[in-house]
Amino acid sequence: MRLEFEYGNGMMSAELPDTTDVFIPGETVSDPPCLPQDWDSLYEATLQSIRNPIGMPTLTEIAKAGDKVVIVIPDIVKGGNQPTSHRKVAIRACLDELYSVGVEKKDVLLLISNGLHPRATVKEMRTILGDALFNEFYPHGQITSHDSEDYDHLVDLGYTEAGDHVIMNKYVFDADVAILIGHTQGNPYGGYSGGYKHCATGISHWRSIASHHVPEVMHKPDFVPVSTSSVMRQKFDRHGMFMEEKMGKKFFCCDAVLDTKSRQIEINSGYAKEMQPVSWKMADKRTYVHWAEKKYDVVVFGMPTNFHYGDGMGTNPIQMMQALSAQVIRHKRVLSDRCVFIVPSICDGWFHDERWPYLRELYEMFQHDSMNILPDMNRYGEYFATNEEYIRKYRFANAFHPFHGFSMMSCGHLAEEHTSAIYIVGAREPGIARGMGLKTRATVEEALQDAMKKYVGPNPNILALPKTFTTAAVHLCMKDPSQNSHTRDGHGHPCCG
Repeated sequence: MRLEFEYGNGMMSAELPDTTDVFIPGETVSDPPCLPQDWDSLYEATLQSIRNPIGMPTLTEIAKAGDKVVIVIPDIVKGGNQPTSHRKVAIRACLDELYSVGVEKKDVLLLISNGLHPRATVKEMRTILGDALFNEFYPHGQITSHDSEDYDHLVDLGYTEAGDHVIMNKYVFDADVAILIGHTQGNPYGGYSGGYKHCATGISHWRSIASHHVPEVMHKPDFVPVSTSSVMRQKFDRHGMFMEEKMGKKFFCCDAVLDTKSRQIEINSGYAKEMQPVSWKMADKRTYVHWAEKKYDVVVFGMPTNFHYGDGMGTNPIQMMQALSAQVIRHKRVLSDRCVFIVPSICDGWFHDERWPYLRELYEMFQHDSMNILPDMNRYGEYFATNEEYIRKYRFANAFHPFHGFSMMSCGHLAEEHTSAIYIVGAREPGIARGMGLKTRATVEEALQDAMKKYVGPNPNILALPKTFTTAAVHLCMKDPSQNSHTRDGHGHPCCG
């Protein structure tokens, strides 16, 4: 069969055996039905959720005239930007509730929770919020982006019982009402976005993130395959609850379970500790897809230049490794122990230095000084995280924070750990891929022949994943629940039966 895979800014064709299985999120297995997508219907559904919160009082009971309110909003990496996106609808519904009890517009701040991601550009703010909200708040200085290096607007909360250092945004800490608008979407880091993951990563500091986005957490056996019972997820929840304890108030969450096209399936509001498990029940039905009838020896998917973390992700070698590993984390339950990845990627040497100013230096360091595996680089975390020039670029030039690269490397190692080989196909600068320990071939067909000769035998089970990085991903599971059981899966997890 002939299939098309993402490659650079276009596509690459490949001829695969007719026995190849193909999975496309939202198409091969349908998502649960989404809510009606007209504004009025979504606004009413969101309002009903806000007025019936789980585990805490309503916004109109919490807020009063004179209160300062911060509404925390995910950055452009997640959640969709359509006119009826959850962010746009939920912010409007929350504002209407707040205004109804006397909160004034001048006392509301819209805070984009980018964490160590680039601080939002003005164009991105407009895209995230839409023209109406942007025009209401931006001219008055009431939209900003979290700055994890602005120590005048951070609060050091001290240490959790586990010894994790928690530092958070001061605007949120000082607010009378703190609202988290989130998305319950499948995420290789801790199972789902939204809930406490939102505040633990989006409004904190690199030292806080360094307690969970590091090898000692990400290389634990509970991290692969993805689940909500990992140490990482536990740390997100503990950090979020620690913030609530020190603030003396709960976050008011309004999270939407989203489908493949970022449309709202279900909306839940309230206290994150009690709301998260409710959201996960519906999210599990879309995200953990019980479909596979065999374990796969070869997985083929394409890597575009521009996806998820931004333009250049599919060519920057450190970012490429994270993207490869994300597929291991999501789909480990359906991969054989000898599994090989074959991945078309243009890999043309473009690092996008403006967005990731530190990754070229990281890549070069990895080629020297007895750096055999990516975790060997971790000892340089603080060196990069305190580099003044890289920090200035994060704060004022819309670059990623330098410590973000260490999350990418910690994750990136998992691709090597859990596959027999990874072939990058069609690389224009193949040496860059080889410098990350990847194999290179000119075509998918050549890579498959080599893999059959060396790793998987003449009759491998092959899985093709077109649209891997252009749709909201799922976590593939075996159709027979008994075949999903891993020591890494907690009891009662959706893949354990």
